[in-house]
This record gives sequence, structure tokens and C-alpha cells, in this order.
Amino acid sequence: MSSATVTTPADPAEATASAGPAIVVENLRVSFAGREVVHGVSFSAEPGTCLAIVGESGSGKSVSARSLVGLAGPGAEVRADTLSVGGVDVRGLGERAWRRIRGDRVGFVLQDALVSLDPVRPVGREIAEALRVHGTVPRADRREKVLELLRSAAVPDPELRAAQRSGELSGGLRQRALIASALAADPEVVVADEPTTALDVTVQAQVLELLADLKRAGRTIVLISHDLSVVAHLADHVLVMADGRVVEEGAAETILTAPREPYTQALIQAVPGAGTRGRRLSPVPPVPLPDRGRGGAVAREDADPDGPPVLVARDLVKDFPLPDGSRLRAVDGVGFALRAGSTLGVVGESGSGKSTTARLALALEPADRGTVELRGQAWSGLAERHRRARRGAISVVSQDPLSSFDPRWDVERILLDAVGHAAYPTAAARRERVTDLVARVGLTPDLLARRPLTLSGGQRQRVAIARALAPDPDVVVLDEAVSALDVSVQAQILDLLVDLQQAFGLAYLFISHDLGVISHLSDHVLVMKDGRVVEEGHPEQIFTAPVDPYTRRLVASLRSLGAGAGAGRPADHRPDLERTTS
Repeated sequence: MSSATVTTPADPAEATASAGPAIVVENLRVSFAGREVVHGVSFSAEPGTCLAIVGESGSGKSVSARSLVGLAGPGAEVRADTLSVGGVDVRGLGERAWRRIRGDRVGFVLQDALVSLDPVRPVGREIAEALRVHGTVPRADRREKVLELLRSAAVPDPELRAAQRSGELSGGLRQRALIASALAADPEVVVADEPTTALDVTVQAQVLELLADLKRAGRTIVLISHDLSVVAHLADHVLVMADGRVVEEGAAETILTAPREPYTQALIQAVPGAGTRGRRLSPVPPVPLPDRGRGGAVAREDADPDGPPVLVARDLVKDFPLPDGSRLRAVDGVGFALRAGSTLGVVGESGSGKSTTARLALALEPADRGTVELRGQAWSGLAERHRRARRGAISVVSQDPLSSFDPRWDVERILLDAVGHAAYPTAAARRERVTDLVARVGLTPDLLARRPLTLSGGQRQRVAIARALAPDPDVVVLDEAVSALDVSVQAQILDLLVDLQQAFGLAYLFISHDLGVISHLSDHVLVMKDGRVVEEGHPEQIFTAPVDPYTRRLVASLRSLGAGAGAGRPADHRPDLERTTS
């Protein structure tokens, strides 16, 4: 452990940074209500370097990093032999002192920008407020500085975005605006907790390049991430955490290419990509699926790949009105055919039209032109009362199932509500169906009495999949269904989706900006840009020999993320790391 001179000034914000490490943590312990969740963690980071802390959800990585900014959590008891940021001893600081440190000495970038940005204040004013609080820029110069910060965070049309509120921005734009706000006072340390999770592959590459620029300028980056390709791009040193302890640490190249610990090896093996097609990503064994049939569905091995498609879209067009009276064409002439037992992957940047395409397929949005057929019959263009009886044939799993659950309902009621009464007319039959669904997705019956807020992210997503299966669908639309999960839980969910598809002949329309997941799971891929399909084909063709310039740029961005440990430095990394989780 490196040593550093640590000061405790009367006004920590006025302290002079030491010449030693920018961060020194020795024997960090964090407890909640007497229960210790971080057990004696130690690390340090020099100026101009990136320290990455990786691990599964609940490993203690975020709590450890948040202790550096005084935000370990309500009721947290933080103890350490040494805990310094920029030469300042931050042990025991009050909230007033922390407010002087945050932003000025250490910037903090959260994953969930929607709840981190003020929903009633324009983004530009929020960034300007950070400049005002820290007194770094004269009032007359603040607007230009705000625009400069937004440009540096790869925000297009910064003048327009500065005038918008967070709810008017896409997830990717919100995240970039949050990064701009965190950098407003030019902090010497930036703690980034899953800063790229909401971003598509090209924007993710831009944001990582921004963080790399900060590192080259002498800033210290602490990166919390479950995405090993992001870690490979930026990190110099890696800590791997599990159960509140460091299980392995070392140079990024060593950890990512030659890990010693089985836990680290399992994390790396869980990363999906072109090389993982056909193999399981998780060491968790397959869920034993019940033998009872599935409402007339065919098993995958009996599905005819040349048989009639279960979902067909033809020449779909969708426009949305803009505030100035013009119209935005979100989907422009999209068509596809999806057969039983197969997966159609739809990939593209934020705003490419892929999620709108999914909503058109679900008939949750009316198409302005074009048609959708389900099971060979008209689906779009009908009155909802004529679709209602057939709704069970197509279901959806979204990125954030929590927002789609009634928080007052327990899991059993959520699933009972989704079970079709026509197929399961009695209460006893519906309860048996719910028990069956829970078993199918690898959950235990005791979870039926719990509410969604008490479940982990992986458990909630399994409940969402069980709910989607409840009406015996032929087609499941998955819209960014694994993008919010850490790598090992994502691996378990992807394996589960494959098992269910093989057992019940399900057809998947899989929407994602994660090229690794698309490559691992899909039988056919559509690449979308500005509402149009610019290229389509087999995953191997798309990701090894793309034809369209846009697809080539996507694939190039993907490869740049896996280009090596530490920005700008090549590494003999595993090809499986050439992916991104957004």
C-alpha cells in the first residue's frame, strides 16, 4: 500500500493536494445497522490513472467507491485506518464539509441520471449551478462554459439540450449531461459508478474517450463497472470484489487475460460475444423445466425454420410531432419475418428507431403506414377490442421491470394477473400455472409472497420473464431486457432465455444496443439507423464483414472498447471481451 501525507484542514476544500497518491484507502469497513458489508478493503490510486472496481451486484464495490464521496448510504457507518482524497483526510467529515469537497475535489457520476438530475430545472441551469457553487467561472462566462462541458461530454446540439429538462432527454443524453455536471468544477478525482450502462456502443466509446482524456490530463478515475470491456478500455489497475472483500487485484491486463481466482475467471467467461454462441455463459445449471405442455406450442427441435412466420412486419412507418410543428420519422419502411424457435436481433444507437419498432410490433403504437401480422392474421390497424383476445400470443420483457410492476402487489398476484383466464378458468388452475411459471424461470416458491422492491435485479427480471410467459405466447419482445444487469446475472438470464426457447419454441424479437448480447443470442440481425434498416444478415456476417458504413462504425466502436487495458495501450486480451453492456 502506497503512503501519502494526509491533512485534516479546518476547511477541507482549501487543502493542497499531496504529491502522493490521489486516493488512499486502508482497511475500509462499512456497516449498516451493525451488519458489516465491506470487510477491510484497501487500495490506492495515483494521479493520471484509472482504478476499476468490478464484481457482481451486492459485492460491495459501489459502497466502497461511494465512501470516497461521503455517500455510502443512509445510516452507513464508515471506518478506515486511512481514507483520503487528494491528500485530505475525509474520515468523520460532516455534510457541510462534504459539500465543499464534492465537485471541487471529487466528481461523482451515477448510473441513474434520471433521478440524479433535477426534473424541473433545465440541464444547462443545473450545470451552471455547480459552477456558481464552486466559484470556478465568472457569471458572465457560465453559459459558454456550460456549452463547452456539454460538448466535451459528447452531447449533440448543446444549445438545445441546455434548455431542456432531464425528462425531455433520452437515457444516453441524460447520462452525458450528468457527466458534464460532475466535471463542472474540474475535480482532480472522478468516481464513476456504472457511467456507461445506459449508453449505446458509439456513445459509450465517446464517453470513455472523455474519461481517458481526463486521465491523460492527470485526473484520477475510480470506475465502478460490471462491463469488462469498459474496464479493459480504461483501467490501469483492477480490484475484483465479492461479498465485501477483494478476491483479486492487479494490473488490468493481467486480471483480464490471466485471472488466478475462479470467481474472476467465471466473470470473464460470462461475457457474451460472437465466440460464445452455442455455449452456456453461466456455471449455474439449466433450470429443470416442467414436463407439462405449453398450449399447443411446438418444441424448437420440431420447428420448421422454413415454415410460416409467427410475426411479420411490412413497410412500417411511424412519425412523431415535434414542438416546432415538424415531424420526426422514427421508423421508415421497416420489415421483417420472425419464425418459431428463432431470435431476431435489432441493434442500433439510441434514437435509431429500434424500440419504436418493438412498440409497433406489440401494437402499443399505431403505425402510420405498413402492417403487422401475428400468426398469419392482421394485428396492427385493428381496434384494441378486436386484439384483446389475442394479446396473449405476444408479450414483452422491458429493461426496467420494476417500473411496470404494481409495487403494492406481491409476485403471486403479479403472475396471477397475467395468466389467461380462458386457458386456466379456475383459481386452482391459475395457482398451479403460477407455481409452474416460478419453476420455469428458476425462482423458489417462497418469493411468491414478496413484493418487487424486496427482490434483486436478477430476481425481478426473472419475474418479468415469468409474467411474459404466463399467457403462453408465441412471440416475446425483449426490449433492452438484460442491459441493467451485472455480467453474471446477465449470463444466467441469457442462458434461461435459450433454455426456454429450446423447450417451448418461443420466437424472440430482441432489441438491444449491446452488440455482444445480439451476437450471442440472435439467428438474424437487423441494424437500424435513423429509423431505417441499413443492413441485415447472420450475426457472423454482420460482425465480421459489415457492408454498410454505419455498421462498420458500430463494429469499430465495439472493437475499440475491447482494444486493451488502459486507454491507448494495446493488450493481448480475450476476443470475448470485445463487446459492450449498455
